[in-house]
Amino acid sequence: GTRIVRHAELACRHDTVGIICGNDDFGFKTQPMISPADMREYILPWHKKIVETAHRNGKLAVIHSCGQNASLMDDIIDYCGYDAKHSYEDVIQPVEEAYEQYHDRIALVGGMDVDFLCRSTPEAVYRRAKAMLERTSERGGYALGTGNSIPTYIPREIIFAMWAAATEGR
Repeated sequence: GTRIVRHAELACRHDTVGIICGNDDFGFKTQPMISPADMREYILPWHKKIVETAHRNGKLAVIHSCGQNASLMDDIIDYCGYDAKHSYEDVIQPVEEAYEQYHDRIALVGGMDVDFLCRSTPEAVYRRAKAMLERTSERGGYALGTGNSIPTYIPREIIFAMWAAATEGR
């Protein structure tokens, strides 16, 4: 924890850094890796310090956390104070549902599930991305992207379909 907080402190010194990202996969598909009580005692206090460091330096703080985080979302939002959360998987909670549940409390980043991207056509990806952007355009608090890192085996046409949905009409 001390190393990660120190990394945030060093990164915040740079004007070109606008966001500090806490990367910590808290869970599996069905539950957190350790009990929520243990997360609150051992892990989340470090994340709170990361967010405090970012905010003290005028930066935003985003958490990337895969896995089932439902039992920790209030802590991520209210205790840690993260500005946004990244990583959504359809088998856990599709980004559309997460947006409806949390958008008034925390921004959502990404959400086009990597499995969906691997198995879909460019047209299906375009439609879903466009629908998500339309859903969020008036209410804000969403940035289109993938649910996780983009593996090299996802065809470029799939990524271009998301880009087309985001840039159409601009």
